[in-house]
Amino acid sequence: MRKFGVVLLHSYLSRLKSKSFMITTALFLIFIMAVGNLDFILNLFDGDGSADQVAVIDETEDIYPWLSEQVEQGEHGFELVDFEGTVDQAESDILDGQYVGLLSLQADDQDYFIANYHTDQLINPSVQNQLDNYLQQYKVALATNEAGIDQEVIESIYQPIAFETIAIETADGRTARSEEEIGVARGLVYVMLFVLYFAVLTYGNMIAMDIANEKSSRVMEILISSSPPISQMFAKIIGIALLGLTQIGLFFVVGYYMIERVQDELVGGFFEVFGFSEIAVSTYVYAVVFFLLGYLLYATLSAMLGSLVSRMEDVNQLMMPVILLIVVAFMLSMFGINMPEASVVTITSYIPFFAPLVMFLRVGLLEVPVWEVALSIGILILTILLLAYIGAKVYRGGVLMYGKGSSLKDFKRALQLAKKDK
Repeated sequence: MRKFGVVLLHSYLSRLKSKSFMITTALFLIFIMAVGNLDFILNLFDGDGSADQVAVIDETEDIYPWLSEQVEQGEHGFELVDFEGTVDQAESDILDGQYVGLLSLQADDQDYFIANYHTDQLINPSVQNQLDNYLQQYKVALATNEAGIDQEVIESIYQPIAFETIAIETADGRTARSEEEIGVARGLVYVMLFVLYFAVLTYGNMIAMDIANEKSSRVMEILISSSPPISQMFAKIIGIALLGLTQIGLFFVVGYYMIERVQDELVGGFFEVFGFSEIAVSTYVYAVVFFLLGYLLYATLSAMLGSLVSRMEDVNQLMMPVILLIVVAFMLSMFGINMPEASVVTITSYIPFFAPLVMFLRVGLLEVPVWEVALSIGILILTILLLAYIGAKVYRGGVLMYGKGSSLKDFKRALQLAKKDK
């Protein structure tokens, strides 16, 4: 047991103190803090922070006052300026950076008025789209007044109807989840999907690289003489798991701090859309369970594959099946976010390599019976135990294999060496 702890601590501390881990963690933390202070950073590049200005030449002499009032009430990040010069002068000022655009309005007997927008910024059409919407409203108001229709009648026509979704209660007292509950679950599902996807790709590959590095430097021969290969495999898996929990824990602590610091601005926006509020305890429990089981499944597979190679450059090639599996699981989950009741989502939630993501998706967004969740977890645990059993045998023989070899055919050779090593 003491040797197991030594290998575990070595796997954890050696990676924790590495420059690559520190730099990567620091970059992610800086990114999280930058996102939390995005408004402040953007303001630094806005100079004095003043709103963009749009010059207006209104030959009708009626539209500008109404349009200016609408823009001020809408708070769109730009303001209108009554321009008294010519179109050519305004275009020259636009090129000099004084204005972002020019709105030219001329009277027209047939269409009430004609509007032209002059700008040198065609990539972002937000300003002209907003002006177009306001001018369309103004035209409707002119047309209805000319036809003798009261403006209040028009507003009542466009008033949204009362439409409410009512959840039907089942015989056992359960009802479908409300939109608020689904929004809450969807936020955690998104986070879980990306965290597990990131963890499997990063830490699974880290385990395989660590084993291949020890084999290439012949350190493995010393380790085998002092500690059983099976003990080494699980010590590395748990050691890298602790490393991952340390890194992800730092991300969550900093992320939680940033959300708490700016939660007043997030209310009604990001905070509501992703549902980071009033999350049920059971959803957190399922998130932790499926995260740990998913990590153990892919980490065991990665350790087994990593033991088959003795060169660092061969790791990525042999890890490709693991990467493809997690990518497929991620794609299924992204599809299931909008269609959690689809048959393909239901079926794949029982396939162990997809279950950590897909079943958690179903649990988070649907009212899944407990027996279905238990069945999925049971299959997942049995698969982990089976992989651990096979992986231990492959690892025992794989760590003794040297030379060129990065094919799945090396499984047979590793198993034969494991039998001879007993």
